[in-house]
Amino acid sequence: MPSIHDFATWEPLLRFVQASNAERLAEPGGYVTGEIRHGSWSVPVRRPHPLPGRAAQVEDMQDEFDAVERVQRALRADDADKITFMMETAPDGKTVLHLFDAGPAVEPGFTSPYLGALILVDGAVPEPWRRLPEPMPGAVPGPSADPALLERTLRERLPDAIGATEAEIAAAEARLGVVLPDELKVLYRVTRARWQDWGDDYEAADRVLHAVGCQLFALDGLYIADAESRPCPWRFAATDAVITSPDAAVQGLVGSPGWIVFGDNGGGDRVAVDLTPGPRGHTGQIIMLDHEQNIGAALLADSLTDMVVNCRTDWHSGRSWDHPPVVARVNVRSLDSVEAAAHPDLEVLGIGAWEGEPLSLAPVVGLPRLRTLSAYPGTLADPLEIAELTGLEYLDLGPEEWRVLLDAGAVPRSLSAAAIEVQGDRHPLPIVALANELLALWDRPPITRTILEGVTG
Repeated sequence: MPSIHDFATWEPLLRFVQASNAERLAEPGGYVTGEIRHGSWSVPVRRPHPLPGRAAQVEDMQDEFDAVERVQRALRADDADKITFMMETAPDGKTVLHLFDAGPAVEPGFTSPYLGALILVDGAVPEPWRRLPEPMPGAVPGPSADPALLERTLRERLPDAIGATEAEIAAAEARLGVVLPDELKVLYRVTRARWQDWGDDYEAADRVLHAVGCQLFALDGLYIADAESRPCPWRFAATDAVITSPDAAVQGLVGSPGWIVFGDNGGGDRVAVDLTPGPRGHTGQIIMLDHEQNIGAALLADSLTDMVVNCRTDWHSGRSWDHPPVVARVNVRSLDSVEAAAHPDLEVLGIGAWEGEPLSLAPVVGLPRLRTLSAYPGTLADPLEIAELTGLEYLDLGPEEWRVLLDAGAVPRSLSAAAIEVQGDRHPLPIVALANELLALWDRPPITRTILEGVTG
């Protein structure tokens, strides 16, 4: 099996790329980029148009698939997850292939070949992912909680179900490290929801779904929806915030040691018992974790009894992506100045597309909670003002702004992660070099580049 660093591994794929991008590669400094993963790829090739009246067939692209599969096999053989490449043509006509290995300190990017966040501190996570629930000493179970009524209802609906033993429930508690609330124990004493018990009887599984109101996990499928169970790249996670209003039933957390997930609504949204409710919530209420959101959960029912007996299904996450004063965005469609964003509670400041004069950061200097700054290239009047923002843990800037900070020795040492904002068509090599300069400041593993040369014919 050829290695991923063997030109012969790439030669069939490079032929396709070269044929599709001949004009661009022939230009001075011309290049094309792409990325290949185990189960997917993004390569700049033109695919044949299907015949009129016929949909595209696998055989129409079989040569491309085979060429990509050759690289994917080499990835697996080299125990690599993905490879990013840049192809160009040397003056002597040879094909030059640059292979980039981002290493452990760089998150995947979303536009090949550019990079995701640079993790400057090993294992660091954004502040919302470090936030624990606030104690609510006055929280009590909801008035609808009634374990006896819950058990009667479930046994009427599921007379033949096989329930969990006390030993099985105790084993689940030991695995989770938490005592299951009474209503959840009642549910599993009636049905342990094991597929083996149903003997591949889909109707039996369907009866449990309708009886409980969700796709019920087996006891060994219960898990704690803590922050670690809801991973998110720094580029997105650092720009959000934990917000719990005084009248909230559910705390606006990423996750909680008191969120016990026991089911799914069939669409990827998780159903959980909440033992750490918000100021207006109840211990043991049922919440829904939206799979399309990184933070927060929605109230589904006052209790498990309420959910089952009254067949509660309505919920709405209610999350807003823009929520000043904690998160503020200055751009042509949102706030019109940095002054308008300045507030003692400001945690995240994003400066986006901007048509006016470059902006000063002076109004937010000294704000005690500001931890994230992202700014589109060219929007800052003086990038060196960033040095006065002493509490930043995440900074996202354009290449020129980073260059100013690096040359002045003014990159904030408080950072845990950083990103390079690339707008338009920028050559990858200077971006990679800039990223390695930043990584070197924290003595982190650099992005490596392997250069291969050969003839595609």
